[in-house]
Amino acid sequence: MATTPVEHPSTTSTFPTRQKPLPYAFVNGRRTPLSSILPPLVFGTATFNHQYNTDPFALDTTGLVTSALTHGIRAFDTSPYYGPSEQLLGDALATSFVRETFPRNSYMILTKVGRIGGQEFDYSKEWVRQSVGRSLERLHTEYLDLVYCHDVEFVSPAEVLEAVRELRRIRDEEGTVRYIGISGYPIDVLGDMAELILRETGEPLDAVQSYANFTLQNQTLAGPRGVHRLRNAGVDVVPNASILGMGLLRREGVPVGALGDFHPAPSTLRKAVRNASDFCDAYGERIEVMAIRFALETWISAGALCGSQGDPASGVPWKHESNQDVGGSKLGVSVIGVSRASELEKTMLVWRSILDGLEGGKETAVQAGRWYRAWEWSRNRRKAVQILAEGVQEVLDDGFGYAWASPDPGYVNTKKKDKKVPQESDAQWLTPAASPQAVPVRDLTEIAEERSLPMR
Repeated sequence: MATTPVEHPSTTSTFPTRQKPLPYAFVNGRRTPLSSILPPLVFGTATFNHQYNTDPFALDTTGLVTSALTHGIRAFDTSPYYGPSEQLLGDALATSFVRETFPRNSYMILTKVGRIGGQEFDYSKEWVRQSVGRSLERLHTEYLDLVYCHDVEFVSPAEVLEAVRELRRIRDEEGTVRYIGISGYPIDVLGDMAELILRETGEPLDAVQSYANFTLQNQTLAGPRGVHRLRNAGVDVVPNASILGMGLLRREGVPVGALGDFHPAPSTLRKAVRNASDFCDAYGERIEVMAIRFALETWISAGALCGSQGDPASGVPWKHESNQDVGGSKLGVSVIGVSRASELEKTMLVWRSILDGLEGGKETAVQAGRWYRAWEWSRNRRKAVQILAEGVQEVLDDGFGYAWASPDPGYVNTKKKDKKVPQESDAQWLTPAASPQAVPVRDLTEIAEERSLPMR
């Protein structure tokens, strides 16, 4: 059963019984544009994986998902490639508390197809069908809101086309998929694929998700090769994922989980980031705090060209906020990833502060009973973050804008012919029975010492 969320002192309303559905419709062959309903803040569950954590089953994923929902998050991103992520997310969304309070039509599930392992990909229509079916089962849902072709740079353009066409067939004939996109790392490959799909099929992609390309270290996604090119290819939404550069932008360095040091950043870039971290320390800031605030706040405007007017997460427990409350314009969509309750709480504090600084934020803060100077605080904080971000850019020097190779030179797809979707018993990860019991979400009073970190 889901961990019962704690009603924080800032909460002004009682617990609602059921949340309202997202305004999705499919009428006369036309569906609501993704950019009208996708929330600008998406909860990414790549952290529910052995790359980032020694044992994902030891995380309180049920508590995290429940707390995210109560704070207003209404979209979750996952993938079969993320180890047990789909299973853990699906189980969290299937608890009685979540089902009774947050109906399936009140939030969105985003997942992927095509990537099986580190060196194994299968974009065939047969595999796409099996993968979608397995995701539906794992996530305990009758439909998937958005399905990406995962890391398209590892396969040929013809394979990407085959997978996209099969996803669209499933969308049109079976209705278990609503929107279709691609994801990957190299900016130019994403642009090439988006243009190819539009040219060959006459229909643009609903979404192209890029990761680690709009951060303190690399901001290529905001330029002509990124969001502008994708918009010209008809792409509706461009979510920005991995705002910490797959964990590169952290004082303690890249995350090392059960799979060891997987990060592709070379030693020279890691050293440059360490120097940048020392620079931030000298001004009383942690580099990850700077990175989170900078990416979320700047992408709201930089990514607006392919952004969304979906309702943002309010960041305040049990407080709904509409897009109109923060100005009514499109907001760039970002994907966040956390592993623990304290990380989620701090991230939501940052997000709330960012929203306070948007158009209409001053009035919204007052109406919600927050500090009447929250808007002013947010605007001043933005200036400070921008100044330090420019300093980080100077310290990174040649490391700023650096992009690692993906795939590595000499990569060979190890896809096996006639491969079938593995059964859960074949999965190469720890089982819940082999893991410590999950720790419930704690009350904020229990993490007071952790909140001394200046996150806002």
